[in-house]
Amino acid sequence: MIGDNLAHAAAATLERVRSEAPLVHCITNNVVPNFTANALLAAGAAPAMVDIVGESGMFAEIASALLVNLGTPTPEQRGAILEAVEGASRAGTPWVLDPVAIGALPIRTHLAQQLAKRRPTVIRGNPSELLALAGSGTGGRGVDATDSPDAAAAAVDALALRTEAVIAASGEVDLITDGTTRIRVHGGSVLLTKVTGGGCALGSIIGAFVAARGEASVLAATAAAHAFYSVAAERAASESGGPGSFSVRFLDALASVTGEDVAAAGLLSTEPASA
Repeated sequence: MIGDNLAHAAAATLERVRSEAPLVHCITNNVVPNFTANALLAAGAAPAMVDIVGESGMFAEIASALLVNLGTPTPEQRGAILEAVEGASRAGTPWVLDPVAIGALPIRTHLAQQLAKRRPTVIRGNPSELLALAGSGTGGRGVDATDSPDAAAAAVDALALRTEAVIAASGEVDLITDGTTRIRVHGGSVLLTKVTGGGCALGSIIGAFVAARGEASVLAATAAAHAFYSVAAERAASESGGPGSFSVRFLDALASVTGEDVAAAGLLSTEPASA
């Protein structure tokens, strides 16, 4: 019954994304802006890539949500990030932190630790990144995880309680927690890991879903974004011959998947958190 309720809530959140077209302010790495913007447009949201000091703070105040992705944290972008987070805090704009490749790399690791103290709404990443942020690991192999969501589960539960953020760990089965309740999201496709920007764009979709969540919790909205993404990935993979065709068909699927499709997929389950 809980799973059914979550599925219907996920469907309703997708429909609100489509009707409200939330404006997602993305400060992201320089490898993925095009893919991220196209994913948001396909899903029904509106993207903006504002990463200039002097503009990012004011834009975060008018946006529906903010994504902070640490994939290529140049000095200019680090300044824009801090300014945008300050603007989001003033305006109450929900924001998503994606601590890309932290652990072994000191500049981004220090920045991620600073940002985690600034009350992000959601922190999403692979399990190795999240373990490093929790102080329980040294990161993965660059942007690739060397840990599973289950191996990180207790640490991310504790991280959620410490930061008061919803934590989303991506993997074969995604694990999303607020420190009290875990939601697992099944499905998806391994082809997402063969396309540059798959995880980064997910952060922006989470922002759109959290902005359009209505009365749903941040936990439920984050799970809804993952379920929508997984359904779209499965549809694209079933029609693809490899990463190239998958990338194009994935954008098509983000545009064509309906709330009914998400509800019918049965990808969501819940369990108590361990922390």
